Amino acid sequence: MADRIYINANIWTGDSSNKQASAIAIKDSTIIFVGSDYESFKGNNTSVIDMQGKMIVPGFIDNHTHFLSGGYQLASVNLRNVQSQETFISTLRQYVTTLTDNRWIQGGDWDHEAWGGQLPSKTWIDSITGQHPVFINRYDGHMALANSKALQLAGINKHTVSPAGGEIVKDATTGEPTGVLKDGAMDLVYKIIPNPSPAELDEYLHRAVEHALSHGLTQIHDMSSYGGWPDLSTYRHAYANDQLSLRIYSFVPISTWQKMDSFVKKNGFGNDMLHWGGLKGFVDGSLGSTTAWFYKPYLDAPQSTGLQVTDTNLLRQWILSADSSGLHIATHAIGDRANDWILSVYEEAENKNGKKDRRFRVEHAQHLTRQAIERFASLQVIPSMQPYHAIDDGKWAAKRLDSARLKRTYAFKSLLATKANLTFGSDWTVAPLDPIAGIYAAVTRRTLDNKNPDGWYPLEKISVEDALRCYTANNAYAGFQENKLGMLKTGMLADFVVLSDNLLSIAPEKIRDIKVLRTIVNGKELYVKKD
Repeated sequence: MADRIYINANIWTGDSSNKQASAIAIKDSTIIFVGSDYESFKGNNTSVIDMQGKMIVPGFIDNHTHFLSGGYQLASVNLRNVQSQETFISTLRQYVTTLTDNRWIQGGDWDHEAWGGQLPSKTWIDSITGQHPVFINRYDGHMALANSKALQLAGINKHTVSPAGGEIVKDATTGEPTGVLKDGAMDLVYKIIPNPSPAELDEYLHRAVEHALSHGLTQIHDMSSYGGWPDLSTYRHAYANDQLSLRIYSFVPISTWQKMDSFVKKNGFGNDMLHWGGLKGFVDGSLGSTTAWFYKPYLDAPQSTGLQVTDTNLLRQWILSADSSGLHIATHAIGDRANDWILSVYEEAENKNGKKDRRFRVEHAQHLTRQAIERFASLQVIPSMQPYHAIDDGKWAAKRLDSARLKRTYAFKSLLATKANLTFGSDWTVAPLDPIAGIYAAVTRRTLDNKNPDGWYPLEKISVEDALRCYTANNAYAGFQENKLGMLKTGMLADFVVLSDNLLSIAPEKIRDIKVLRTIVNGKELYVKKD
């Protein structure tokens, strides 16, 4: 008999052999029935929950988060919606007044495009931050602003040379650092910031999990925040103490592939709740920081085609070696040249190491050549994309790139047409940890400035059902869990979400207003929306 049966529901199962149902029965952590005639699964001790027509979908999976830093930033200074220099300064000033010691100030998530494109400067914040070292990042994580205190501690001055794969932005007149550091240059500061304690990481995890569950997420793929290994240690500690209520697939830097190889040989790949064996690499930077790697220069930075964040010879060697050891590889690539390069390395790995079920991933796969769109499917490489970026970047991307490149930006429909296993997520904290917002973005492509009501490059809009699959079954496949997660069918793990409205019938522009009412993981209700 079932422990619980949810009835009178509008269930989208994701299972093509049983697409619609009105009842779902669970026992322990497993689905034992999906259909309409549930009476035979009802016992004396079965709880029956009337959904009153609400929609149920498989639990959402997010393919790309920086989870622990997200937990940190939930309680840090928030500059994400700042629209002017004045508000930038006043928001940070107010946050400083809440601090009782001289701790580092991080987080921020600012976007200089929101106030016209002028980069912030240490001169904005030096007078209001006192003895606090400040290193607050642009929302894409590829650029950050340091105050003079932080620059001093890091030993960065007018004579400091920009490291490979990065840039120290300097005043054109004085040669002094402005405080803005891009990509590889950010490491000059990151390496001197004290690491959070295990207790602090536990706190970040708890905060992030609660936030994720409230948005209907039942699993996240974590691309790490603190070097990967401290993140994984935090998750393992929580799991060992029966305090991990969200499924996590934990990735570590590809530069540490040998350590992961040894770790897997000793500990295996984990279990349904927490698993590992994934490696994350970087080819280039980001569009917003003009560090994504393109064939042609940027329109607004004609001297630059972007950066290779990692030495490409090293990255290639790591990929070939890690693949031969059976580890799972995901690589950040945003510019068209970066995507072509990584696809060629993946093809080389298959030719060198032989055919196997490797499920290579490209994180973001943002700007693609026409040939690259076809290669994802032919090479069976997974495009791991984040649709909210499209409606955010679409506000200003035309100042960076010409229309020929932009029309193959976030090419959701084109990739699906080739039968590529397209997956979706957030890149939190770069974008909100909110699958509903992501579905809205993929279906409407309406930019956040409301200037594209019919969609930004609307030919790449996709259906709600396709977007749902990208957040459920396709992500389960991308994490080697398609036999247990991503659909609602008998024998699968009981992860699902109750929504306030029907995604399939509501007007597309109203999708973003849908609320998560309940989140169920392993058959347990872990989030219930309060009235």
